[in-house]
Amino acid sequence: MASPRKPKTADVESAAIPAEELDHVFPRLNLPLQPPYPPAEAKSVKDLPREAGWFYEPKWDGFRCLAFRQGDEVVLQSKAGQPLGRYFPEIVAALLALPARKFVLDGEIVIRQGAGLDFDALLQRIHPAASRIQRLSQEMPATYMIFDLLVDGRLFENKGRSLAARPLSARRMALQEFAASNIKGEPDRRRSKKATLHPTLRSGGERIMLSPASSDFATAEKWMREGATRGWDGVVAKRLNCKYMSGERTGMVKIKHIRTADCVVGGFRWARGAKSSSGEAADSKANSKTADSRKRPTDEVGSLLLGLYNKNGELDHIGFSASFTREERRKLKSILKLFMGGAGFSGKAPGGPSRWTRDARDTEWFPLKPKLVGEFQYDHFSGGRFRHGTKFLRWRPEKKPEQCTMEQIRPGKRAA
Repeated sequence: MASPRKPKTADVESAAIPAEELDHVFPRLNLPLQPPYPPAEAKSVKDLPREAGWFYEPKWDGFRCLAFRQGDEVVLQSKAGQPLGRYFPEIVAALLALPARKFVLDGEIVIRQGAGLDFDALLQRIHPAASRIQRLSQEMPATYMIFDLLVDGRLFENKGRSLAARPLSARRMALQEFAASNIKGEPDRRRSKKATLHPTLRSGGERIMLSPASSDFATAEKWMREGATRGWDGVVAKRLNCKYMSGERTGMVKIKHIRTADCVVGGFRWARGAKSSSGEAADSKANSKTADSRKRPTDEVGSLLLGLYNKNGELDHIGFSASFTREERRKLKSILKLFMGGAGFSGKAPGGPSRWTRDARDTEWFPLKPKLVGEFQYDHFSGGRFRHGTKFLRWRPEKKPEQCTMEQIRPGKRAA
């Protein structure tokens, strides 16, 4: 397998907001499934399952999204059950332009940049200014990659027919028929088991696209080796005989190029330097050894303290992230001040002084309201914590803190 791609770090200020700011009341639709409807989720595993009965898809680096349409109304829903329509007006318009007037789709919103995908551009859409969103939707329009059909309105015009209880094999066939009838330029559904490695938009105006899929293991292996150049996170494998498991991690697994976890920021530590926040001079070089042991807190954020919820619903401290430039540390200060004074970790909290601590002040930390969720890259997890510091990748405003559980960090060795 090829070496993992080096992930691009998003701007630390992009969408640094709690998930609750995206919450909104959904309209009641005349459909058998209503928003918010929890999407099926995947369990992390180390290896691609190769037994018969698996179906493979690229893992897109974007926002998971369920799309509901009833007549002239379209609702976009995030994985955490938040409305996304105001942030992606071009996707709403594209769905309204489809001939089908009743459906529920499952897919991923992405923004293409060159040969790959740009997640930072997605984060920039989560903004309160409608004028900015409209401008960005024209400058860098998003694409909705669809991979499942949950409600088909062709046979039951009143409310549509729910396909959630049907196996994936039947849902995929219905989805391909939907795509052939609704998506401009979509090829005939009679295709080989192998899928193209590098799907591309057929014209700049197309905003809805059928995600490639294959039951061929060799194709899935190729996606794992070469898909990173297209911005794919890895591969998702689904059981063909499994119904749509809403809100569960059953019948679907994901194999990622790099190890990442969505964590709650439960606290932080100030950086320490040779100068205090008031600008006092450090000791001379002759006394540098003494000065090092007496470094004072600066006015910059030194590290974020990360947490995951345990099986009892308590937020456990599981590590830290200090991979920030000086400019990013300055920005973090203004971001975190909105969440200061919270309860911090309700389970295991950062420890106190130990025999390895040179200065008790090094253990001082400050709790935050557990609202911010970020994605962090890590190399090893054991004993209930990251063994080394993690790398900040981006904020995840479309994920609620309670969704960040230990389950995501303890992948199974094989697909069940």
